[in-house]
Amino acid sequence: MELAADGAEGRYPGTCRPGPRHLGVPLATRLRTLAFGPVTVDDRLQGRHTELVEAAVGDFVLRRRDGYWSYQLAVVVDDAYQAITDVVRGLDLLDNTARQRVLEAALGLPEPRTLHLPLLVDSTGGKLSKSRRALPVDPAAAPGVLTQVLSLLRHPPPTDLQQAPVGDQLRWATTVWNPSVLQGVREITQTA
Repeated sequence: MELAADGAEGRYPGTCRPGPRHLGVPLATRLRTLAFGPVTVDDRLQGRHTELVEAAVGDFVLRRRDGYWSYQLAVVVDDAYQAITDVVRGLDLLDNTARQRVLEAALGLPEPRTLHLPLLVDSTGGKLSKSRRALPVDPAAAPGVLTQVLSLLRHPPPTDLQQAPVGDQLRWATTVWNPSVLQGVREITQTA
């Protein structure tokens, strides 16, 4: 609430860098970003993006004041622990990648390659996701749903695979996957 009152609008202005303003209250742990210069991300689909994390978000949270680790730190450590080399996420998470690169550099961890896909949205422009209470896929309907998703991603399966088991469709999809057909596409609207 103090950040909003300070007019920070999403960017942490370094309020507590010299020390906490309120003793005895839980505090978040943040990474000081002043020491990091511009971060360039070469995304395999969205191209090159450069961001100065200090200017964009300021010192960002590593551990929330409720004691939970932040998404940014958790995903960087988890990817490194699992030796992930390629990360595929939705385009809405591209702006997080510069913060993750800063953390990878600070922790001496490797940088996985990234590819950010267009978002699938409903007719109102709302992102289709579990965070918006999307319904789970009925396993019996999974082949048809996968066919629909692959078609939306401009990789429609051949007619003989459209109701095939999910494993068969995925094997086919991995052999033909070409993300360049999505170049320049930021979102895809599901019509039905």
